[in-house]
Amino acid sequence: MNLDSKIYVAGHQGLVGSALMQKLMTLGYKNLVTRTFSACDLRDQKAVNDFFTQEKPEYVFLAAARVGGIHANNTRPAEFIYDNLAIQLNVIDAAYKYRVKKLLFLGSSCIYPRNSEQPIQEKALLTGPLEPTNAPYALAKISGIAMCQAYNKQYGANFISAMPTNLYGPGDNFDTMQAHVIPSLIAKFCDAILQKKAEVIVWGTGNAYREFLYVDDCADALVFLMNNYQNSEIINIGVGHDIKIHELVYTLARLTGFQGQIIWDNNFPDGTPRKRLDVTKIHGYGWHAQTDLENGLIKTIQWYKKQKGITRENE
Repeated sequence: MNLDSKIYVAGHQGLVGSALMQKLMTLGYKNLVTRTFSACDLRDQKAVNDFFTQEKPEYVFLAAARVGGIHANNTRPAEFIYDNLAIQLNVIDAAYKYRVKKLLFLGSSCIYPRNSEQPIQEKALLTGPLEPTNAPYALAKISGIAMCQAYNKQYGANFISAMPTNLYGPGDNFDTMQAHVIPSLIAKFCDAILQKKAEVIVWGTGNAYREFLYVDDCADALVFLMNNYQNSEIINIGVGHDIKIHELVYTLARLTGFQGQIIWDNNFPDGTPRKRLDVTKIHGYGWHAQTDLENGLIKTIQWYKKQKGITRENE
C-alpha cells in the first residue's frame, strides 16, 4: 500500500477496526474510507455494491463481524452464522467485482478443531470436530477463508486470510453477559469494587488455557501482512504462549484492585480446553508481537475505568 492508496476498513468502530484505523493514521496513510452500520449495512448486498461503486477502494481490511464471548455464541448461534456469512459474501464478492487490488479477511482461532494438537499449526484447519459452543461462528469464518481461496483460484484475486488468537484491549465490548473473557472480567471486578460487593462469580472451572493478543499488536500485524504476505494459505497471528484461565482471573482481580472472594460457576462451559497458535510462519516473515499480557491488561483496565469515570476516589 502507498500512503495515498484508498483503503477501506470494514468494521472501523469495532475492537480491531478502531485499532487498525489508529495504526494506519499513525503510519501516515491518508486516504481511509469507512462507513457506519447505519450508513451501510454490510449484510445488504445492494448497499455494499453501491458503496464500492461510489468509493472504489484499492485495499480492503475486512474486520467487520458479529463477535462475542462463549455465552453470546452459545445462545445466539443463528445470528452469528447468518450475519457473518452475509457480511463476507457481500464484501468479498464486491472486492472482486470492483477490482480491489488486495483484501485481507480477518478470521479467528475458533476455526481450528476443538482438540487440535498444541500449538495449533495452520494445517490443522478442517482436521477434526469444532468446539460446539462456537461452531456456527467458526463455520462462517471457515467459509470466508474458502471464499477468498476460491476467488484467488478462479479469478486471480489477491485475497489473504489472517487468523488472530483471542484479542483484547481498549474499545472492546465490556458487557458482562455477551463479551469475551477479559473485558467481561474487567467489568465484573470494577463493578464489584464500585458496588462494594464481597464476591464475584466467574464462569467455568478455570482449567482451560487461552492465548491473548493485545489489539494494537493485531492491528500492526494486519498492516504488516497486507504489505508483505501474498499467499492464499491462512496465517496465524499470536504471541506463541498461553495462560490458564484460573491464573488470568486472579491476575485481573489483582490489577483491578478487587480483594473479595471469587466463586467459580462450573454450570457454564469452559469451551475449548486449550487454543495456543503456532506463530512460526508469521515469525518467519519478520513480525513479532510487542505487548506482554500484564502491560496490555493494565492499559485495557485504565481505558475502561476512564470510560466509566472510575477514579480512586469513587472506587
